[in-house]
Amino acid sequence: MKFSMRKFAMIPAGLLVGKASAATSGDFNVLSMNVAGLPAILQSNEVPGDKATNAGTIGSKFVEYGYDIIHVQEDFNYHAYIYATDDHAYRTATSGGVPFGSGLNSLANFDWVDFTRVKWDVCSDASSSDCLTPKGFTFMRTRIDDGVYVDCYNLHADAGTEAEDETARNSNLEQVASYIDTWSIGNAVLVFGDTNSRYTRVLDNITVFANQNGLTDPWVELIRDGVVPTVETLCDNPSNNTYCETVDKVFYRGSPVVNLEATYFNYESTKFLQADGNILSDHNPITVNFTWSSSSSLRQSNFLGGPHGTWFSDVPALASISKPKASVLTFSGANRLDSVGVKLTDGTTFTHGGTGGNVATLTLGSSEYWTSAKLCQGSYNDQTRNFYILATTSSGKTLSSGTATSDCATFTAPSGWQIVGFVGQDGDEMDQLAFVYAPQ
Repeated sequence: MKFSMRKFAMIPAGLLVGKASAATSGDFNVLSMNVAGLPAILQSNEVPGDKATNAGTIGSKFVEYGYDIIHVQEDFNYHAYIYATDDHAYRTATSGGVPFGSGLNSLANFDWVDFTRVKWDVCSDASSSDCLTPKGFTFMRTRIDDGVYVDCYNLHADAGTEAEDETARNSNLEQVASYIDTWSIGNAVLVFGDTNSRYTRVLDNITVFANQNGLTDPWVELIRDGVVPTVETLCDNPSNNTYCETVDKVFYRGSPVVNLEATYFNYESTKFLQADGNILSDHNPITVNFTWSSSSSLRQSNFLGGPHGTWFSDVPALASISKPKASVLTFSGANRLDSVGVKLTDGTTFTHGGTGGNVATLTLGSSEYWTSAKLCQGSYNDQTRNFYILATTSSGKTLSSGTATSDCATFTAPSGWQIVGFVGQDGDEMDQLAFVYAPQ
């Protein structure tokens, strides 16, 4: 079961307005840092100085260097000191100190939807007290630009090198990989955090992200010329070179909707030092710069609705179809929006949602395109759902279903584009919805 937490119970639709006419390319960077935030009485991390003071310095460094998406691990009992000196617009609420919290938090210049915390299925205390806290991973669907989303995962895997540790860590990494297979279908993905793994620890199976999810390690790609190391090379802290390997890693992939390319990798060690030159953490922070560009064949709108139900995406199927075009629209609804569907001219049909409601259909002409959709959301059983849809074609024809509310947004395909499919989350009804565009 997926336990989801959104930053707000309902985001006003006016903040998610849907013309996909924003930038079609850009860049951003990420930082991963284990901030050594275990209580000093439990773990010194071999870092000199006062941990609260160091945490405040870490937060000020986040601001000084302007990282776009930051994942931190071991952010336990000194969390407030980091946030007190940081000013990122979007930050996760802490899940608590030891032993209640996972130590995982994110700070970003971009907003997100569907923030979720997931605990590891397996942990080991063979080498250290990994089972003391609910370690695991977090997920958030980050909006880089209008209609441009990247699924971001933050993880802190089991530590140690005993057999039980490697078994637990293998399970941890596979748990994230399986989650990606379910919840990131069709999406660009970033996984970064403290894996506690190296490529030379074969039993960990750190290559699962490449083999199972199609992710690339920018360190291997940019620093190691695409060759996975077979000989262990340990880093100093601070590290004066990037050729050595740390357990803190980044993995990424693009999608048929957004292209991603890693352009820079670095250990940020010398930027994160105390005033006297001592380290702030026992881990070398890592950063990667990415460029992104919208696809010339598929794009998507922003989302409306809540983070409930099961994730679905028509993107993979649409990516295999040459010049997709809608021929029949089929919606069903009554008090709320129960289901949405579209049949393409090649016979491919996409249907999402439940079986309830009254069915309404619209057949498009051979030179007619679905160009716009209005959605309205509301709350039902304390969950945000889509209550209403109104589709408009290039000829001015309309098809509607459900019951309109006062919280609505209109999503219009870019000039020369059309709506051909959906992404979102569903169950008995339409919980969350966005639209997929293709050229006319």
